[in-house]
Amino acid sequence: MINPFFKNEGPFKIDDLLKLSKLNNLDNFKKNKILGILDLVNATKNHITFFHSKKYEHLASKTKASFCITTINLSNILPDTCEKIIVKNVLIATAKITKVFYPDSVNDNFDLNVKDINKTSHKKKIKFGKNVLVGKNVKIGKNCLIGHNTIIESNVVIGNDCSIGSNTIIRNSIIKNNVNILDGCVIGKKGFGFFPNKDKNFRYPHIGIVIINDNAEIGCGSTIDRGSMSNTIIGKNTYLDNQVHVAHNNKIGDNCIIAGQVGFAGSSTLGNNVMIGGQSGISGHLKIGNNVQIGGGSGVIKNIPDNSKVMGYPSKDLKSFIRENK
Repeated sequence: MINPFFKNEGPFKIDDLLKLSKLNNLDNFKKNKILGILDLVNATKNHITFFHSKKYEHLASKTKASFCITTINLSNILPDTCEKIIVKNVLIATAKITKVFYPDSVNDNFDLNVKDINKTSHKKKIKFGKNVLVGKNVKIGKNCLIGHNTIIESNVVIGNDCSIGSNTIIRNSIIKNNVNILDGCVIGKKGFGFFPNKDKNFRYPHIGIVIINDNAEIGCGSTIDRGSMSNTIIGKNTYLDNQVHVAHNNKIGDNCIIAGQVGFAGSSTLGNNVMIGGQSGISGHLKIGNNVQIGGGSGVIKNIPDNSKVMGYPSKDLKSFIRENK
């Protein structure tokens, strides 16, 4: 499920889509109508996708998308059923096309639609502090608490028995049951996604959401960015300590414990039962297995297999780290 909140302006004919994206110097294609843009895994017939790194060749070779934005060097990996749109910079071209489908996803200005909760139907259903604001298309379950000065902006679903702290901002998020979000969190804002382009940085639209599953807890001052092309997900019974940053597209599994000041770059996947010590950094596009333990202050720059214990920068097997630092 990609963002159910942003409006998709499609479908577009492929030639019109390329012209609107200012990519009209490309070959002419059949007059196919394109429904939207999705990643290599989720794209199906009448979707467009993108393929920019050989790291994803196993996914690209199986994609069911009708069109794919790619480079000449990578184009031979794609299946014959997928027409290739050859460009010099795949990510900038993808950002331009995504912006055509989802023009409202680029900027994150403050929500003009919010109202004092006392002027909404939510006032009869939940307990709340002073100066609480709520936007449009917000659903809040039973037995919930919302603290002082908190803003639940438009397009948020909150389940039953949830506690939202004071001075917190939430947008573009689905929060399941019995979730605790402590004071000062920002959840569902756009991620740090842009590409340098000559004298200007080109902002990438973020069309994903944040999903926080049952029984999770998010510590004070933590920030969780919504996904760019997919969703950012926090698993069941996963606890984040204070001042944890989770960037766009990260998938954190169930029963994980993340200590304070841990930072995740974008698009990494953590398995279940992962424990990470304070002030560790997890680089982007990595896969961390199940039952992994990462010592405090570590820098993770490579995939980690199941049942591993690592520490250090760059992180290495814990026994090796101890032996080398006696």
